[in-house]
Amino acid sequence: MLRSLYDRVLALSARPSAPLWLFLVAMAEASFFPLPPDVLLIPMALAAPQRALLFALIATVGSVLGGAIGYAIGYALFVKLAQPIIHLYHYEASFTAFQHKFAEYGAAIILIKGLTPIPYKIVTIAAGAAKFNFFLFMVLSFVTRGARFLLEAVLLRLFGEPARDFIERRLGLLTGLFAVLLVAGFVILKFS
Repeated sequence: MLRSLYDRVLALSARPSAPLWLFLVAMAEASFFPLPPDVLLIPMALAAPQRALLFALIATVGSVLGGAIGYAIGYALFVKLAQPIIHLYHYEASFTAFQHKFAEYGAAIILIKGLTPIPYKIVTIAAGAAKFNFFLFMVLSFVTRGARFLLEAVLLRLFGEPARDFIERRLGLLTGLFAVLLVAGFVILKFS
């Protein structure tokens, strides 16, 4: 079953509409969608290694625009949903401390967590809730997401065919490793 899903995604990644889907998935993942754009970026770069850098740029732009949406969600929904709860439990001081911490360490949080398997939507929504400087947030998002997708694209462009062979021979292992990294990302987020 995993092999047929992989073959299907690989075939879909070669379609003319694939870059649009990559952009939309990257945008949605940075704000509300659970599927990372890597599941499209990697097969697209394997199917057309000469276009890998273009695909990385598309994923980056989509992710940064999605980050702006995530920021808006954190900013707007926080005021409407979370602030009354914070007031009810008298956690205003704790939240103010969180905002100060995010103001102090937010740049590092955005840069580091944008490169990890931690879902980026968590960072974007938290930045909005903390009212982190929006312009700085966008610049840092472009840097960190661009670095992540560019690194993937360069590696896939350089090692396209051997990487494809490696992935196809060890598909189950790599899928399991990806799942472990995703769960680890959530665990790290919970305890950091």
